[in-house]
Amino acid sequence: MRIDILSIFPDYLAPLELSLPGKARAKGLLEIHVHDLRQWTHDRHNTADDTPYGGGAGMVMKPEPFGEAFDELEIDGATVIFTTPSGEVFNQELARELSTRERIVFACGRYEGIDQRVIDHARTRAEVREISLGDYVLNGGEVAALAITEAVVRLIPGFMGNPDSLVEESHEDGLLEYPSYTKPASWRGLDVPDVLLSGHHGEIARWRLAQSEERTRERRPDLLGE
Repeated sequence: MRIDILSIFPDYLAPLELSLPGKARAKGLLEIHVHDLRQWTHDRHNTADDTPYGGGAGMVMKPEPFGEAFDELEIDGATVIFTTPSGEVFNQELARELSTRERIVFACGRYEGIDQRVIDHARTRAEVREISLGDYVLNGGEVAALAITEAVVRLIPGFMGNPDSLVEESHEDGLLEYPSYTKPASWRGLDVPDVLLSGHHGEIARWRLAQSEERTRERRPDLLGE
């Protein structure tokens, strides 16, 4: 998979060099290119925003830098993601869908967002997805791009050292993940549940399912349709 990220704050994406994404790049499973959008500006101040038509607070990101960036990066046929609080809410199902794409281009907005014509133009050349992390507002789209990238690329075959770990995670089966424990068996007066020490795999599986259902019912009843 190839991922391109357009941002006026490219240093914000430095964590992509770390941890599993960095290892995936080393394995050749993932190719990531972070681009400074200001390289496609042409005035001496590298201006990437301007006042909104119709008035109002804040600034809007200009269409010209995005247009030139799209041309140079040849986005045709890619999946272009605009990170925006007005988009569809990101979830595990969408992460799985995006993990099948060969190329993703992120357009990170700032201020009051990106000129709508950029999105409309991109739709004529590529698949466009407008995606939100949730019902809140961030200062810019970089945090969302980082979160979406990590959630998506870890689903690429060969990315995880133990693929079985993906199956038992929260949201993979519509439930939140059960609680986990490790050694020692007793710590500060708190003990690991006996069933996990029993060696009885059937009982352990039933306990974990019950814990997942209980945790989901308490914390996310919407996932159970309640």
